[in-house]
Amino acid sequence: MAVTVLDEAPNLGALYAKAAVTARGRGGDLPATRLARHGVTVDRDHLAGYARVCGLPLDDVLPATYPHMLAFPLQMALMTDGAFPLATPGLVHVRNRIDLLRPIRADAPLDLEVWAERFAAHRSGATVDLRATVSTGGQEVWRSTSTYLARGATAPAGAPEADVEVVVGDLERPAATWRVPGDAGRRYAKVSGDVNPIHLSGLTAKAFGFKRAIAHGMWVKARALGAVANRLPEAFGYDVAFRKPLFLPSTVTLSTAPADGGWDVAVRNASSGTEHVVGTIRPL
Repeated sequence: MAVTVLDEAPNLGALYAKAAVTARGRGGDLPATRLARHGVTVDRDHLAGYARVCGLPLDDVLPATYPHMLAFPLQMALMTDGAFPLATPGLVHVRNRIDLLRPIRADAPLDLEVWAERFAAHRSGATVDLRATVSTGGQEVWRSTSTYLARGATAPAGAPEADVEVVVGDLERPAATWRVPGDAGRRYAKVSGDVNPIHLSGLTAKAFGFKRAIAHGMWVKARALGAVANRLPEAFGYDVAFRKPLFLPSTVTLSTAPADGGWDVAVRNASSGTEHVVGTIRPL
């Protein structure tokens, strides 16, 4: 595969604008291109802001969800390129798995690389996996798979079946209740750069078919991680399925249970019980 190395992170605002005007005429197979950045350093003020918004502890190692912030602009650049077969508007993030292979120091220079793979058939359309890897000192320390669903799309002939489910155990007893404010999407967008209009306000969300703004799935995932952050192994896989949108504002419950040396987690609407995010954390 050809690897294109970028000198700086792509601007997510510009990429969302590009996505809106280049949605038509997509098709074909996944591009073989990979995008990369080398020697990326973490801004400590930004890290502190991310930890504060997500309810994560702040110390000298990165939260397992933080490298996604660095890789996501590269993934968006890949998805908004004309060679990508699916239109970015309307793509739904349905699953995300992160493998933290070892703790990552906040002062370590990081090499990032992203690519697309596994164009798969889904009962509602087609899915694609956006992969990311992070290395330091020539050693891979983190990797992730973000699975996106394009409703109504058609996967290539012979494509595998999509794998979007995450199975958790009995999680009936809530461990915490969160009151998620109406500005949660804007606060996360400020630190993540993810200014997808569906997260910013009711007005912009309605333009995309949502009754209200919805929380970022990766914010919910990070917030759930924060609840067990001091009880995790050094290396673990954190796999979640994004089930139903979390409308803002909302009151939700977090349920957790020890499982196989890690945790099962679930975030649900406090009134209806609707599942927003379910996930597993397991040692590697």
